[in-house]
Amino acid sequence: MQNKDIVRINDLLVSVYDDIEKIESKSLSSGAFKDLSITEIHTLEAIGLSGERSMSEIATSLDITTGTLTTAIDKLIKKGYVVRNRSDVDRRIVYIALTKKGKLAYKVHEGFHYKMVMSVMTDLNEEEVQALIKGLGKLNNFLKETYEKIGNSKNE
Repeated sequence: MQNKDIVRINDLLVSVYDDIEKIESKSLSSGAFKDLSITEIHTLEAIGLSGERSMSEIATSLDITTGTLTTAIDKLIKKGYVVRNRSDVDRRIVYIALTKKGKLAYKVHEGFHYKMVMSVMTDLNEEEVQALIKGLGKLNNFLKETYEKIGNSKNE
């Protein structure tokens, strides 16, 4: 691979990341869900549409403490996006689910991601789609490994 290709790919990755953040922020601040932050949208995504999830499951998937999540959930409850329920079997377990409003916000955000992916895949043949999946998978693995190394180095 030539150095100019490396530079071009780096520029595109940085630009894509920045543009996604800008678009998500701008659409949230001007849309029907302007009371939500990007972090809160990602919390709704972690809760998901499949029903209730425990606080510990959500905190683990977001890589935050349950204390930090509790603060976020309290805000989302006040805004009407989620509900909190205690387990009937073990009162220590707290489950979170999206309300109708929360599900709508989730679906709108998911729609943006769907359109984004479809815009990339338009006019790609199957071989190109598989190459894209392979490349993005490698990038994802690199980022996860790097994140784990950073996390482990803090604990040493």
